[in-house]
Amino acid sequence: MFILNTWYIAAWGSEIADKPLGRRICNEPIVFFRDQSTGKVAALEDKCCHRAAPLSMGVVVEAGLQCGYHGVVHDCSGRCVHIPGQEKIPARAKVRAYPVVEKNEFVWVWMGAPELADESRIVDYPYNDDHANWPHHKGFYHIKANYMLMVDNLMDLTHLGYVHGSTIGGNPQTHVQALMDVKKTDDSLSYVRWMLNSIPPPTYLAAVPFKGRVDRWQEFDFAPPSNVLQWSGAVDAGTGAREHGNRTGGFSLRIFHGLTPETESTCFYFYAPANGYRQDDPVATKELMEHISHAFLEDKLICEGQQQRIDELGEKGLIDIVSDVTRVQLRRIIQRMGDRERLQGEAAPAARPAVPEASAAAS
Repeated sequence: MFILNTWYIAAWGSEIADKPLGRRICNEPIVFFRDQSTGKVAALEDKCCHRAAPLSMGVVVEAGLQCGYHGVVHDCSGRCVHIPGQEKIPARAKVRAYPVVEKNEFVWVWMGAPELADESRIVDYPYNDDHANWPHHKGFYHIKANYMLMVDNLMDLTHLGYVHGSTIGGNPQTHVQALMDVKKTDDSLSYVRWMLNSIPPPTYLAAVPFKGRVDRWQEFDFAPPSNVLQWSGAVDAGTGAREHGNRTGGFSLRIFHGLTPETESTCFYFYAPANGYRQDDPVATKELMEHISHAFLEDKLICEGQQQRIDELGEKGLIDIVSDVTRVQLRRIIQRMGDRERLQGEAAPAARPAVPEASAAAS
């Protein structure tokens, strides 16, 4: 199931320059390009209205996007504005245009009913624009797994000690025994995990010279249906991180995780690790990106393995365990979003596999 009446990250703004960019989102082929006069990004159905050639194979011209097959040009609204050798342009010569917004270095696209596209519903993430305090690099993976498997992965961090032992993980028991502060509503979910008096993982030690053990936190906010905002870090143990909110002077990073469904079994992963500890050191930011990208590649391989087994054997017989509490809650949020879309008639998605029902074990 795809949630259509929502904003998805389509690309990094820097990906769209002087050439068109083709990308499939929610199983729909879309082409993105910049208007030459305004510099604004436009998004059109990736199909010329003449002979259905992909517009992403064309070129950007002053009047819009020129098809690479016969030179037909569509403007940013999808309307055909030029046909070589023909003065009269049929009124039906047009393709679908999608609402699109560029914000915080991301290009966002609305996949549902255009009249419902409300820019205020786009996630605010000012840290991408604050390069002085949060220097960062742009990350991207194409993942051969359903986007919800990746969201599950991000919202259940008990896997860190097993999947990421050599980078950001640390001791598995430290994660299993973490103190959890969870907040949830019908439409939101957030949590903070505290690992007090713990041994810092390799990535943290490589960045900051701790005295010994640390008080470590991982703060996650789920912005449904597919974005996760993370703030993680550590300070020397016993200096009041949890009791008094003292989280300065140690290791700190922020990451925006954006998962965008490509098809039912593939997705795009946009991520931006931001350095909050040695901001004036470009090497520190580069090394952080390398550590994080390596860790996320481990996530990619695990989730792709999950998808392969689900495709082969299905999900029958799978169980929920205690660490699945947040995963089950986020699935319920996505299910409710889909139910509302169908009941309200705000969108008409084609029949697709439903989100697996959440287990009562995590109520």
